[in-house]
Amino acid sequence: MFCDLVGSTELSERIDVEGLADVVRAYQETCAAVIRRFDGHVTPYLGDGILAYFGYPRAHEDNAIRGVSAALAILDELPSLNRRLGAASVALGAHPLQVRIGLHTGVAVVGTLGSNPGRDEQALGHALNVAARLQNLADPGSAVISGATRHLLGDAFVLEGMGTPTLKGIAEPMPVFRVVRASAERGRRGREGVALSPLVGREQEISLILDRWEQVTEGRGQAVVLSGEAGMGKSRLVQALRDRLAATPHEWIEGGCSPYHENSAFHPVVECVTHRLGLRREDAADVNVAKIEAALRPTGLALDQAVPLLATLLSIPVPDR
Repeated sequence: MFCDLVGSTELSERIDVEGLADVVRAYQETCAAVIRRFDGHVTPYLGDGILAYFGYPRAHEDNAIRGVSAALAILDELPSLNRRLGAASVALGAHPLQVRIGLHTGVAVVGTLGSNPGRDEQALGHALNVAARLQNLADPGSAVISGATRHLLGDAFVLEGMGTPTLKGIAEPMPVFRVVRASAERGRRGREGVALSPLVGREQEISLILDRWEQVTEGRGQAVVLSGEAGMGKSRLVQALRDRLAATPHEWIEGGCSPYHENSAFHPVVECVTHRLGLRREDAADVNVAKIEAALRPTGLALDQAVPLLATLLSIPVPDR
């Protein structure tokens, strides 16, 4: 992932050198914290640009998803950073920081360059060049990915095709996509983008769950806990229940924990409510607040108390009214 600060030359003309150093340091620290949250590895800084690897030094099965999630999280963090910087500088208040991000998936060789064994490890390879070129294609405040990365994302994100441009120094044109937002499809099928395996040898478990469902239809609420090691088929069993209920009138509400949000206890609730109400990151705060008000109005709750509470949980600025 390449993340580059937009308009750094113009920024250097608006504030003094020491102020510029403080701004760049705050920007780098903000981005690095996000990248580390998704278990990415930040290389030595390249001026005001940031290069990060996902898959080194520790590999994950979902490195592409982690990289794109980190890119969106950086874009989400910038408004908060700009508010802090703007409070200390009129110039930054009038010209907030913006970034462009490019991501590509491919092979790279990581090692120490030169004869000094104490030097930081660096990566070499075609993948880095492509990511840098993709970053140049991105509009300020957006992230762009290659077709190779898109292939690994499944349905985890909403993407917008940008055609197959020829990148400088890259021989063959390649499909390019802008990342719009995370997808509302949060099940394992959505995260991995592959069909689930056949259900085998789980007749007793599915019968037990369907028996609980029958009690629900008779007006007796039920709770079922499935527990087991990773790969035992918990998600597959839940999907089997969903398939069995497809023809039966019901309402399915789903939330999920995430290894990227281990320090956010309310993440499953935030995710569930966000998708339930159709809230979108790119919409203005007033638009999302209006959606919250519309959803809460039929409940009879006092909006002046409930709306600020829910908006705060969802990290939506609460309007003065």
